[in-house]
Amino acid sequence: MKHLHFIAIGGSVMHQLAIALHQKGYTVSGSDDDIFDPAATQLSQYGLLPPAMGWFPEKIAPQIDAVILGMHAKLDNPELLQAQALHIPIYSYPEYIFEQSRDKKRVVVSGSFGKTSITALLMHILRQAGLPFDYLVGARLQGFDSAVQLSDAPLIIMEGDEYLASPLHCQPKIFYYRPHIAILTGIDWDHINVFPTFETYLSQFEQFVSEHIEAGGTLIYNSNDAQVCRIAHTAQHLQRLATTNCPM
Repeated sequence: MKHLHFIAIGGSVMHQLAIALHQKGYTVSGSDDDIFDPAATQLSQYGLLPPAMGWFPEKIAPQIDAVILGMHAKLDNPELLQAQALHIPIYSYPEYIFEQSRDKKRVVVSGSFGKTSITALLMHILRQAGLPFDYLVGARLQGFDSAVQLSDAPLIIMEGDEYLASPLHCQPKIFYYRPHIAILTGIDWDHINVFPTFETYLSQFEQFVSEHIEAGGTLIYNSNDAQVCRIAHTAQHLQRLATTNCPM
């Protein structure tokens, strides 16, 4: 079974992914320069809390199969540099979640707002219907033990964040998930530290719809948002996707 090492394991999704992979049977290790609750308590419960805070390049050994790099790490992180020197594969967490879901039907909820709520609704509906599914959501939800679940279920529901995936992977997280079904809620300029103009921010969603949804996939979009409608109509004109409008 693979050995995975998490650089910046204390991140809100990173620690949940680490736990999910540990539960799946992977050997998991990790480092961070500081870890706060609830991540610290949850990692400790599974024996995954690093014994000391900081970066330890000696942890990065050739027998590690892959490194998962969190956004909190810097490009000069000594563990990252050691992994690069040893030519160990390095993933952002969206990339590795895609690796875990290649054979699943992938549903991604994207947009500037409403992602967690809509993802939660889908998760509760599927659970009520008794259908098996995996998930990635940006918050712990009532009735679910974690924010990430990875199993042999044929379907995964993912909350798709447009922020950058990692210091090495400078594209929005949504670019890596390759959904068969994408939901686009609405667009309102956000993350101005990364996308300095509204046009730059908007272009991330244009690229997501035009390039990063599986060919022949479906886009469900908010018909009350003019920018979303324009993006959806362009995709429909290109005949790349099936589109369904829905007031949100």
